[in-house]
Amino acid sequence: MDKVTHINIKKPFKDQKPGTSGLRKSTLQFQEPHYLEIFVESVLRQINNLEGSTLIVGGDGRYGNKKAIKKIIQICAAHNVGKIIITKDGFLSTPAASNLIRKRNALLGIILSASHNPGGVNGDFGIKVNISNGGPAPEKLTNQIYRCSQSLLEYKFYDFPVPDFASQGSFKIKEMFVEIIDGVEEYVSLMEKIFDLDQIGDYLQNDFSIIFDAMNAVTGPYARELFVNKIGLSENCLMNSTPLPNFGNLHPDPNLTYANKLADLLLNKRSFDFGAACDGDGDRNMILGRSCFVNPSDSLAVITANTNLIPGYKNAMTGVARSMPTSMAVDCVAKELNIPCYETPTGWKFFGNLLDSDKITICGEESFGTGSNHVREKDGLWAVLFWLQILAAKKCSVMDLMNQHWSKFGRNYYSRHDYEAIPSGIANQIYENLESLLPNLKNEKFSNSLVLDADNFSYEDPIDKTISTNQGLRIILENNSRIILRLSGTGTKGSTLRLYFEKSSLSNGKLDLNPQMALQDLITSLDDLLNISTLTKMNRPTVIT
Repeated sequence: MDKVTHINIKKPFKDQKPGTSGLRKSTLQFQEPHYLEIFVESVLRQINNLEGSTLIVGGDGRYGNKKAIKKIIQICAAHNVGKIIITKDGFLSTPAASNLIRKRNALLGIILSASHNPGGVNGDFGIKVNISNGGPAPEKLTNQIYRCSQSLLEYKFYDFPVPDFASQGSFKIKEMFVEIIDGVEEYVSLMEKIFDLDQIGDYLQNDFSIIFDAMNAVTGPYARELFVNKIGLSENCLMNSTPLPNFGNLHPDPNLTYANKLADLLLNKRSFDFGAACDGDGDRNMILGRSCFVNPSDSLAVITANTNLIPGYKNAMTGVARSMPTSMAVDCVAKELNIPCYETPTGWKFFGNLLDSDKITICGEESFGTGSNHVREKDGLWAVLFWLQILAAKKCSVMDLMNQHWSKFGRNYYSRHDYEAIPSGIANQIYENLESLLPNLKNEKFSNSLVLDADNFSYEDPIDKTISTNQGLRIILENNSRIILRLSGTGTKGSTLRLYFEKSSLSNGKLDLNPQMALQDLITSLDDLLNISTLTKMNRPTVIT
């Protein structure tokens, strides 16, 4: 008996516009009747050759994950999808999903995650779409999805109970085959092809202590398989390694504010030689050494400078790319290596064409994301293993490695200030105030430096020639100093105002300044210009990195 039904709703949802990382809303909003279903229907209606195709579905395990997967299976069955591949209990990190899409020749991936946003009933939920190359859907597709959702008043649904998926196996719904796989195994196999885990293990077991914080999110099982089962470390190297629906009430964002217990172990108590953390869906990373925090922009530069030490990248570098707000530290490395360095807007999807065209091998963002051509997403555990491989090859500490790097390439003092959950009206006022001032800043003095340029960043994709505008306000000063202001779309409460400050130092200059001290004149000058602390009523940013 055919149980496909058409579910009608009274009025369309007008707020389903995906951002650079998919659709993110509060958990309560996603639990509204038909909300998730309408978005999934909007996605499937934009996909060619959907019937008989293979899709990958999974998520970061946050509250609502399993229920959402079952609904997606029922909708896909109604659309005559050929096969759905899901993972045990629905746990699937974003980079692992990208790998599965590529390895299993899937047409599409549907990833349930709000990334680094809090989880639980009072937290956030999200859904993102990855295309057949394993990367995030491009703007053209997400715009089509949004336009469809604006007017959609029905969705197709196959009313049949979905079995549990707590263990490997398979089942059929209608004519659609559902395969349940381990989820961890294929990702770990990819890491074994890229890195020499034996070399890493030998170094870590030779009086070099590490601690990895999974933040009660999806990377816990992956980290256990890598560090404990493969490399042979004790379980004591893991903290917060069990995925929980509310992330144990942690904010799963790996930075100095939200991973403060890990930071305290490395920076204050100095209990370990190396520390790292990943976010909710496993695509972001934070790297720490004993008494040393590694800025994500510096991490990208160090990774690029040391690819020759990694088995999977020997003699394979074609180029590197960074998002516009990311510091220019990697530009210095690219110049030394004589490879191109591309500057893109924020959002991993902008790296996709460059990776697919083999223009770049490594790419990264200042928002704790780094990756390469092994998948089409940023990859937190990959970055952690990359760092451990470098340290094992050089037999040095994190601090020593950073000092060596700065001595050779110079140091880009850099910091990001996030003002989170501020009223949208205030955030927009600050942004618009600076935008109106930009035309008058060029060739003027700002913070005792000459303004060489001031603009709203736009980008033309070198492959498909698409143009993206309004990607962030920039004040470009002499001596490679920059100030950047962006409004972020990754939060669900109010707005997040992001300020970026950068100042470079020559390799033979003084390199041991505290970044906030080195950048203080830029920070103060921008606050004086825009009255940020007064308008936001905040004495300091929510997060400083």
